[in-house]
Amino acid sequence: MDQEFKSKWNKCLQMISDNIGPDKFKTWFSDTEPLAFDGETLDLRVPSQFFMDKYEDDFIVLIRGALRHVFGHAINIAYVCPVVANDKASEVKIETPVHSKVIKSKLNQSVDKSPVHAQMKHFDPQLVSSLTFENYCVGDSNRLPFTIAEFIANNPGQAEFNPFFLYGNVGVGKTHLVQAIGIRIKERNPNAKVLFIPVRQFQQMYVNAKLKGKIPEFINWFQEMDVLLFDDLQELANKPGTADVLFPIFNHLHQNKKNLIFTCDRPPMELDGIVDRLIDRFKWGITERLPNPDYELRKKIMMFKAKKNGLDLPEDITDMIASTVNGSVREMEQIVMRLLTRSIVKNCPIDMDLAREAMVDVVKQPEKKVINFEMIVETTAEHYHLNPDAIFSRSRLRDIADARQVIMYLTNKHTQLSSPAIGSKLNRKHATVLHGISTIKDRLNYSKELSELINAIEADLL
Repeated sequence: MDQEFKSKWNKCLQMISDNIGPDKFKTWFSDTEPLAFDGETLDLRVPSQFFMDKYEDDFIVLIRGALRHVFGHAINIAYVCPVVANDKASEVKIETPVHSKVIKSKLNQSVDKSPVHAQMKHFDPQLVSSLTFENYCVGDSNRLPFTIAEFIANNPGQAEFNPFFLYGNVGVGKTHLVQAIGIRIKERNPNAKVLFIPVRQFQQMYVNAKLKGKIPEFINWFQEMDVLLFDDLQELANKPGTADVLFPIFNHLHQNKKNLIFTCDRPPMELDGIVDRLIDRFKWGITERLPNPDYELRKKIMMFKAKKNGLDLPEDITDMIASTVNGSVREMEQIVMRLLTRSIVKNCPIDMDLAREAMVDVVKQPEKKVINFEMIVETTAEHYHLNPDAIFSRSRLRDIADARQVIMYLTNKHTQLSSPAIGSKLNRKHATVLHGISTIKDRLNYSKELSELINAIEADLL
């Protein structure tokens, strides 16, 4: 039997292990076995339907990404799992196409219909398995908020850190850090009721509850949580009804030493459109800013993200990207994925040209300033200590004539005006403009003073 697919699956497992850590990997992937591969579909034997559901719910993006990277194209997955536990004779094969995210069970198994079981069965904490502390890059710029978050995760219920209000710019890693808190708490106490919820989703749930006349049930359900992770609190602005129901939820959980954690793009005192009594409560615990990663941390993040995706980035490319991005972790993740896909599709090594291509449309380029004739005249006249009107006169004084030629040279260099058009604006002949441009170019070869003057004028223009 051709064993190549098994070797490739082992490479996939290494990438998965690097992303989720050894403990979680041992729990969920150590007993998974590749059975067959027909060029399009990989058959995987898993211990039970529970493992299959776990893969499709929590790990499918990671699994498919690893398969695509190692096999070179999208791969279908078929799960082989037993209907009766530990009985291979009862195994069935369930195929999942490449586009599926969550599969519906095709196994006719008995389900406990008790209310408690049903409640836990359908309770989704909305945690992303890869957003762990182990996968979070730490440097000098973010060490303090990371340390606070890890302490809260290891010691839930501490009053001095409740609530934890984490704020910072878009894309710096706030969501990852609070998700890591929830994941750590769930790992240590699987029965803990942890819920990550964007404020926009909370708002939608509130509106639905209001339409159905079930606001009390809505509030009671959230008050049963052990840890509430609210994301993008700024979305609460100018939504008084939603703020009103959050108030009793906050009070109840705080009084019962349940953790409340918020992310926001600004500190509490800068929030507008939210009642003061709620803002005051956000300040009860600890407020911490998550800054944009500094240069060294950006390099560390780039190398970490690249390694997780099986990329070996040359140091000069890492330096270039880290120097160019504005500090957004999301931008760096996008660049790594674009590098990966381009290197696969083009079947070429990663070089500087490919890196620059991957950064297009991801990193916002500074807008180039538009320079026009009038700006050049005013700036040049200022450097020559002249009245701009003197430039257009018939005067042949040395300073005025020099300034006029510099204007001809800079207008030709920085605008789309033709030589005749420049002459028309300066009331000079076409030949005079050509002579002026040529004169300045020649003088720049030996006149340091003129070179410094033009550099200074261009610096003011740009």
